[in-house]
Amino acid sequence: MKFKILLLAFVLISCSSNVAHGDYIDSTGMTRKEIEAIRYHPQVQVGVASYYGKAFHKKRTANGEIFDMYKVSAAHKTYPLGTVVKVTNLKNGRSIRLKINDRGPFVKGRVLDLSYEAAKRLGFLSSGTTKVRIEVLKLGNNQFYR
Repeated sequence: MKFKILLLAFVLISCSSNVAHGDYIDSTGMTRKEIEAIRYHPQVQVGVASYYGKAFHKKRTANGEIFDMYKVSAAHKTYPLGTVVKVTNLKNGRSIRLKINDRGPFVKGRVLDLSYEAAKRLGFLSSGTTKVRIEVLKLGNNQFYR
């Protein structure tokens, strides 16, 4: 009897969708590859964000664009380049939409590096870091610019 229940549970689990967060992402216009990539990237992520500015100003980002600390952008370790996210500062409730165009942060315990302008709009320039919620609005295509 236990074997039959175990077998039934296995069959039901194997029939379920293997794409995580499929109910939460509007996949209209996305390629199959982009949709399948969702399983490796959480729809919502909470963690510590920091910002970067002068040391990287006018240098190339991971996708080939020139970094402008006075424009809104961010670096994330794994989201595809070009991914559009909504970032909310959980300490004051401010939020912005921005595009992931770089890789990082390279400091343990941080999930996002924001441009100087993004940090300014989110209101955490003086503290340097803050707790944020990152919500994926549209996955990027990892396109590089030259």
